[in-house]
Amino acid sequence: MRTSTPWHFTPHGTMAVGGLTLPELLIAMAILALLAAVALPSFTALLERWRVHQTAQQLQSTLHYARSEAIRRSGRVVIQKLPNHTNGCTSASTARDWDCGWIVCEDRNGDGSCGATEPVLQRIDTPARVQVARTGGSASIAFNRWGLVSGPWLGFTLIPLDKTVSHPGARGVCMSSGGRVRIISQEAIPCTG
Repeated sequence: MRTSTPWHFTPHGTMAVGGLTLPELLIAMAILALLAAVALPSFTALLERWRVHQTAQQLQSTLHYARSEAIRRSGRVVIQKLPNHTNGCTSASTARDWDCGWIVCEDRNGDGSCGATEPVLQRIDTPARVQVARTGGSASIAFNRWGLVSGPWLGFTLIPLDKTVSHPGARGVCMSSGGRVRIISQEAIPCTG
């Protein structure tokens, strides 16, 4: 039985792999490396925008979900930020920072927060490398029986980690006092009511 190898010699005495000579193969690899080096920075920016967009949609969905659950349960529904150091997240050190994610719970004792024994209705862990900052800085959001926030209107700013609000991928999530939730572009940040 004869075995074949992918390497063979051409009539000119050069080594070839699958129809390509070694110099042709090296040139092709150099071109691929050059293209990868050129494309990597734009690919990184694309990933940053995608992560922020995904997180904004999750937050918008959570606000809609919490409103509907508050109406269904006659109030006592709370969204609360996950604490710093959850799942390795270390960028949510203040009440204003929601970078680690959030939970929706049934607030059975009516204290406006999610206690250890209260049922968790939903949990969202945000993607790594996204900063989520709440306007007003509270660690929880309580909904009344009409599905409205007990307190001032809501605003969130979402940006790639270690970037500023001027980054083109930055987004805002706003909830009006009437309960309308919308995602706004970088130019419209911050939410104004």
